[in-house]
Amino acid sequence: MRPTEHGFVGPLAGELEEYIRFKASMGRHGATRVQVLRSFDRHCLEHGAVRLERGVVERWIAHRIDANPGGCRSWFSYIRDFGRWMRLAHDPDAYVLSDQWKAGSPRPTPYLLTDREAALFLRAAGTLESPSPWAWRSRAFFMLMACCGLRTREVRRLAVGHVDHKARSIDVVDSKAGRSRRLPVGDEVAAELLECDQRSRERFGDDRPAFFVASTGNPVSPGMPGVVFRRVWTRAGLEWPQAGKRPRPYDFRHRFAFANIERWTRDGVDVMAMLPYLAAYMGHAGIDSTLYYVHASPDFMDGYADLVADAERVVPETEEP
Repeated sequence: MRPTEHGFVGPLAGELEEYIRFKASMGRHGATRVQVLRSFDRHCLEHGAVRLERGVVERWIAHRIDANPGGCRSWFSYIRDFGRWMRLAHDPDAYVLSDQWKAGSPRPTPYLLTDREAALFLRAAGTLESPSPWAWRSRAFFMLMACCGLRTREVRRLAVGHVDHKARSIDVVDSKAGRSRRLPVGDEVAAELLECDQRSRERFGDDRPAFFVASTGNPVSPGMPGVVFRRVWTRAGLEWPQAGKRPRPYDFRHRFAFANIERWTRDGVDVMAMLPYLAAYMGHAGIDSTLYYVHASPDFMDGYADLVADAERVVPETEEP
């Protein structure tokens, strides 16, 4: 099927396109609505969903939340409104998102990974025993989060062609809100990526659908990194918390931001001047999202209060790489 005007290609592409045009006729032209519904459209295509049913909608929502646990959930309103429109325009049995799915902006306090925990974890990731590709890709997968600050979803969706071994860089394409960026990687990460790519090519050939694939050759599912994370954590001999905050793969991204801010402060660097660059590297729209990582670190805030109070002064602008 050829893409519609707004890029929909799945079984519900016609209805989605009609809905977007309906909203536009009412003066609602927001690009975010289209981006969110494109994500749902891809989900319908992947799962062969031809009707707007509860299971289809809630699986898609669960995948998006898993990929970005701390993100704003205002996008719930788009799929809920689409369901209401579908009932009136096409299918009286179309699912309308239940009120049990509240929007809001949940911000769980991250688990603060220590240097020791991170080092032991990454060491153990390189020795994981498994018949699956995780045996040789675990270290590369989690190093992209720990050393480059990538989101879990960004690592899962990384394409083979977006890893440039010669230039030692990766392209994160069409990530959150459609933003893309090119990131340099260090020698150790580059070496891990090269070895992972070579071993993956030996097993799956040159045409695998993503840089990291499952045993079946398909892209890694949203829930699998969390399963492997806990397996590696145990292998590293680290104690799993029985209560309170528990570590997740996403906490490596938090640690990346925190480690940079802490290093700049220790070295006497103007942190507020550096935040726009960190925001661009991490794929944030602006420094507000980057400041969240600072605010979520209570142990760090005592020494950082003066800098945060100065956040409204002018900072140098930067372009996203």
